[in-house]
Amino acid sequence: MVLAGGTGGAKLARGMLEVVGPDELVVVANTGDDIEIYGGYVSPDPDLITFWLADQIDERGWGLAGDTFAVMEGLRELGVEVWFNLGDRDLALALERLRMLRGGARLTDAQAAIVRALGVRANVLPMSDYPVRTRVLAHDRWWPFQEFMIKAQGAGPVDELEFRGAATASATPEVLEALAAARAIVIGPSNPLVSIGPILALCGMRDALRSSQVPVVAVSPLVEGTVLKGPTDVFMQWAGLPLSSDGIAGCYEGLIDGLVADQLAGAVPVLETSVLMDGPEQRSRLARETLKFALGLG
Repeated sequence: MVLAGGTGGAKLARGMLEVVGPDELVVVANTGDDIEIYGGYVSPDPDLITFWLADQIDERGWGLAGDTFAVMEGLRELGVEVWFNLGDRDLALALERLRMLRGGARLTDAQAAIVRALGVRANVLPMSDYPVRTRVLAHDRWWPFQEFMIKAQGAGPVDELEFRGAATASATPEVLEALAAARAIVIGPSNPLVSIGPILALCGMRDALRSSQVPVVAVSPLVEGTVLKGPTDVFMQWAGLPLSSDGIAGCYEGLIDGLVADQLAGAVPVLETSVLMDGPEQRSRLARETLKFALGLG
């Protein structure tokens, strides 16, 4: 099982697909970034992971390969502020997801339909069927996460972070079942505070991980102490944690049995290896090494 959000987690999930195969792979995806916009329901992290697993991710790093943007162009012509860019096929997924949700389907069911439609056999599970929304206090106002990332360009300093709804939102039965059946639980190299944080904030999730009988390991999102993408540094600074393997381990204190990183940490066992995933061979290598390390801790 992989807990994931954002590009790093999606890349590792793609590597795990090569290592364990689609029937064994379960990815639990962050839904704290979800947003209703343009008449649809966009679930960025579950979709990003699905696009990677389907080998349909665009070279820009988000959205479907070769997608067009006619609807966005049309909205701009009508004077609509298009701050959240969404491809035409991507928008079709959002429209269908919202149609299903309004018809009574769970978010889990809607995502499963999208996963099947894109030919993915692995399980991509939204973390919860209940709404959880990441909000950031910065620049003297509260921002929904997508607005903070795009309109505020993810710039700090950050004054507060909240996962609205998480305290009363539970993980889905499918997520809990996958946790119970997992041979190992891998926390992907995603932003530990805003991509993995919403998953861990779910009611009972930390207890479920602590009581798990299988090893839990995290993969660091830092490459030689630096952030390749996203505002991990901004949120680590807010949390008072160093931008290092020790800082990443600190985010998961009491939850993980080991860390995969290219620099050592003092608090937990570390598999010291390259965590760069520039191509399919590197993704598969890191996934294989991570799984072997995790199973060796059991």
